[in-house]
Amino acid sequence: MMRRLICAAATLSALAATPALAEVKSATPGGFQVGGAVAIEAPPARVWAVLTAPDDWWSRDHRWFRNSTLSLDLAPGGCWCETAVDGRVSRHLETALVEPGSKLVLRGGLGPLQGQGASGGLTFDLKAEGRGSVLTWSYIVGGYTPGGLENWATPVDGVLSAQLANLKTRVETAD
Repeated sequence: MMRRLICAAATLSALAATPALAEVKSATPGGFQVGGAVAIEAPPARVWAVLTAPDDWWSRDHRWFRNSTLSLDLAPGGCWCETAVDGRVSRHLETALVEPGSKLVLRGGLGPLQGQGASGGLTFDLKAEGRGSVLTWSYIVGGYTPGGLENWATPVDGVLSAQLANLKTRVETAD
């Protein structure tokens, strides 16, 4: 029992010290899986509120349009959409599952994957941990693209890890 407690404490310390733990879990020509976890010093309700408002934390450097807003409709089939000030719209992901405050599953191709024969499931699991939260995420992508999808795994992991670091900062520094 004591050993389990020490291991759990060490894990939490590592999560707290690192903004986001992420990795390429697998990568083949037909697809890849990336994912990780981020410890956030805020209750799950606060993390959920920010997570479901992507315009507040998703970097402007990783959007299709320079001047745009991101929105997320949490209804089944709802759109994670980017709307430019001139009316152009990009549908990045679609809502597949919502368990308010704890789980969000989105389907689709992020960024340049939209133009490929690839799509995936982006899952966020949120749990209370001590006085804060742990947000675990996974993006599993499959399909076809010339040259294989394994070449996309590392850049996609990097972009998603950076966005989740933004989310952590936004949650922890918000008024």
